[in-house]
Amino acid sequence: MQQAKQQKKTKRVTSWHLIGAQLAMFRKAAGMTQASLAERCCVSDDTIASIEQGRRPLQLDFAIMLDELLETKGALKVAVEKVPEKERFPAFVQDFVEYEQEAVSLLSYQNQVVPGLLQTEDYARAVFDSLYPPLEAEELDERVANRLNRRALLERKPRPMLTFLIEEVVLHRPLGGPEVLREQIRCLREYARLPFVSIQIVPTARQTHAALDGPMVLLETPDHDQLAYIEGQRVSFLVDDPDEVSVFQQKCGMLRSQALSPEESIRLLDDLLGER
Repeated sequence: MQQAKQQKKTKRVTSWHLIGAQLAMFRKAAGMTQASLAERCCVSDDTIASIEQGRRPLQLDFAIMLDELLETKGALKVAVEKVPEKERFPAFVQDFVEYEQEAVSLLSYQNQVVPGLLQTEDYARAVFDSLYPPLEAEELDERVANRLNRRALLERKPRPMLTFLIEEVVLHRPLGGPEVLREQIRCLREYARLPFVSIQIVPTARQTHAALDGPMVLLETPDHDQLAYIEGQRVSFLVDDPDEVSVFQQKCGMLRSQALSPEESIRLLDDLLGER
């Protein structure tokens, strides 16, 4: 399994890599440099380079523009439309999404937003709408749809065991407005009723905190390998080294002891909804 995961990280070739190579070929055939094509498209050189290297997905509207500029008869548009659903996430999180959907158990700690698996559509849209630089409307819609599709994990059988640690401050941050937040809290309350879901709130008044370094996700694969996923500002990585994963497990274990119990967390959600 270790070797298989290593191969996945070092040899993965996605549809975006193939589309990027295709764009590079078309660009060179048109006698253009990355800089000259970027200038024609009113984007940065790095945008073209990132797409050609497969690091950045080619958006459909941009593919159509490139087809016109490079006279490629819709080839890039068709290629983008044929990208498999599971590859529509940014390349750097595809491995994690695949492992997430197969997970036997998962523990997620979030300190800024509600965990993605539990987000309502309006809340997810507000999260992506807060990104900077801002997303184009089409990409925003695609990101929201992909996030909602990940909720299939909650319907999967056999059921995974899911634990979510959420900072209390998240429940007071009105992303999208007060009504969007209220509906999100109501949704959390419903998820907390599921027998395979545990939600624990980390109170803001805590004087000690085991995870000040930021959010993390721990998961167990069907082969019982333990993985950690860490995400920050424009950086994310999957950790499979047992020693490193152990450190994150220790952090989460201590944080669970510092958080409200599931029952106390449900009462807090009820209080926020005015239902107690």
